[in-house]
Amino acid sequence: MDNRISEIRRTIRALRVSMREAEAIMHEQINRDEDCSFVAQEVIKMRSVMSLLAKERIALGDHEPILVNNFFIPRRRPTRKPVTALSPTADSVFRPRVVARV
Repeated sequence: MDNRISEIRRTIRALRVSMREAEAIMHEQINRDEDCSFVAQEVIKMRSVMSLLAKERIALGDHEPILVNNFFIPRRRPTRKPVTALSPTADSVFRPRVVARV
């Protein structure tokens, strides 16, 4: 029984790493406006396998967390919106206008 739990934990750990790598590839494809449907389908398949393994692990009585090294993937930089000089800003629209009286 203990060998089966160890095997499941090893498989889950490997799946997590593979999923993170696939998600990073998918995000790169999204940033380049490429089709990422194949990678997304593979991530969904990995998640379904992970779910079954997690249920089996809990059924066998293992409730300890599974730690994975290098789990952090840096966040993507926010996209910059081009600023045009002709478009009005909130300050220029709602600022009171000073008009000279003649």
